[in-house]
Amino acid sequence: MGFGIATAGIPYCEDCGGIVRPGVVLYEEGLDSEVIGNAVQAIRVADTLIVGGTSLVVYPAAGLIDYFRGRHLVLINKTETKADARAEIVIRDSIGKVLSAAVAGI
Repeated sequence: MGFGIATAGIPYCEDCGGIVRPGVVLYEEGLDSEVIGNAVQAIRVADTLIVGGTSLVVYPAAGLIDYFRGRHLVLINKTETKADARAEIVIRDSIGKVLSAAVAGI
């Protein structure tokens, strides 16, 4: 599949003419209801939930933590979040730095 660039800077597929876009949900786009449902179900049954790199203010993703009923909540964020009081562990640092250190320690 080839990719061409339109004059406005928007990449289009040379085969079908559709806009080429990343495999992520962009700001203000709706989330797939099946993906959300699966996430809610997984969070409901999890014993441990690690949440990182979010201030927990952008919904609907910020509301997913409300489904957690497990025992071990870990929050990794540079700033305070609404869920800090619920967390067993709160790490105040960059998610990239924390995960890099964790992987290096394995």
